[in-house]
Amino acid sequence: MADNIEALSFEEALSELEKIVRGLEGGQMKLEEAIASYERGAALRQHCETKLSEAEARVQAIVQKANGALDMKPLD
Repeated sequence: MADNIEALSFEEALSELEKIVRGLEGGQMKLEEAIASYERGAALRQHCETKLSEAEARVQAIVQKANGALDMKPLD
């Protein structure tokens, strides 16, 4: 498990989050391990939401010119 969540790509963070969810749903973890996993999962969820918001802003910044060419509009 990577310690630095900020360094993870969206796909890496989502994959790790899915593993955590499966582990928690399995009910086989000790209490302290489950709490630590839940905390990491919450941080991974936030990281994924941030990455998705950033991607959405980039996509929304792409506009089509009158001649059909794509351009970038400045982000507010």
